[in-house]
Amino acid sequence: MPTPHPPAGRILVVGATGTTGSRLTARLLSGGHAVDAASRSGRSVPGARPVRFVWHDPATHAAALDGADRLYLVPPVGDPGPAAVVLPFLRRARAAGVRRVVLLSSSAVPAGGPAVGEVHAALPGLVPEWAVLRPSWFMQNFLGDHFHARSAREEGVLRTATGEGRVAFVDAGDIAAVAAAVLTAEAPPAGELLLTGAQALSYDRVAEELSRSCGRRVVHERLTVAAMVDRLAAELPRPFAELLASLDSAVARGEEERTTDTVLRLTGRPPRALADVLRDEAAAPPAAGRVRESR
Repeated sequence: MPTPHPPAGRILVVGATGTTGSRLTARLLSGGHAVDAASRSGRSVPGARPVRFVWHDPATHAAALDGADRLYLVPPVGDPGPAAVVLPFLRRARAAGVRRVVLLSSSAVPAGGPAVGEVHAALPGLVPEWAVLRPSWFMQNFLGDHFHARSAREEGVLRTATGEGRVAFVDAGDIAAVAAAVLTAEAPPAGELLLTGAQALSYDRVAEELSRSCGRRVVHERLTVAAMVDRLAAELPRPFAELLASLDSAVARGEEERTTDTVLRLTGRPPRALADVLRDEAAAPPAAGRVRESR
C-alpha cells in the first residue's frame, strides 16, 4: 500500500459532487489534505474550498487550478468526445503547476478507445505523474436516481442487453479509496489500474440481491441491443445511448467477467460486496446535490 504523501499543496477534485468525487473529497478531508471541490454549482463542501467549474466554460478553469498540484479528473458526463475539452484543460493544468493526475475512465474503454479512451492515451505525455482508474460498473447504479435503480424500485424490473454476461461490480467508495491512495502516495503507481469487486455477478443475480434488499420481487428483463438503445435514448443523447448499449453487448460476450486485486493491494482491505453496499447505502440519507456519473 502506498505511503501517504505529506499534506503539501492542494488537490483539485473535478466532479466533487459526483458519485466518486464526493466520496473522494470526504476521504481526503478526513486525512487532513487541502481540497478544492470543483462542481458546476460551486456548492460549498464543509472543509474544502468550493470552486465553480464548467467543462465547456474555459473562463472557470484558471480559478479552479489556482494552487493545485494534484488533480482528480472526471471527464464531462455523457460527452462521447470529451478529449476536445479535457486535453486543453490538462495542458493548462500542467502549465499551472499540476504534477499528478488521476483520471477516471472505465474497464470497458482501453487507452485509445472511444470517448475517455482518447484522453487516457494522451495523458502520459501531458503530466509527469499519472494513473488511470478503470473501474468496472458501479454498484451505485442500483441505488438513487440511476435508471436501473428507478426501474427496479418503480417497476420491479432491471432491463439490460447483457444476457447471461457477468460483471464484477465495484463500490464507488472503493474507487474513491484507491483514488485517494494514488493521489497521496509518495510515489504513485503509474499506468492503468483495473478496479473490480470480488465477485462477477449476472444481472439475474443482481435482481435477486435487489429483491432481498428492497423486500419486493425484482426481475431481469433481457432486451436486444436495439431495444436498449431506444430505451436509453429516452433519457440520454442517442450517441451516448448507443455507446452504453454497446457496452452491454461486451458484457454479454463475457468481456467484463474478471476480477482484480487492485482494491486490496492499494487500500489494504478487500472490495465491498454488493449485498453490503445495497444494505448500507439504502439505509443512509441521500447526499444532497450528488451528480450521477455514467458508470
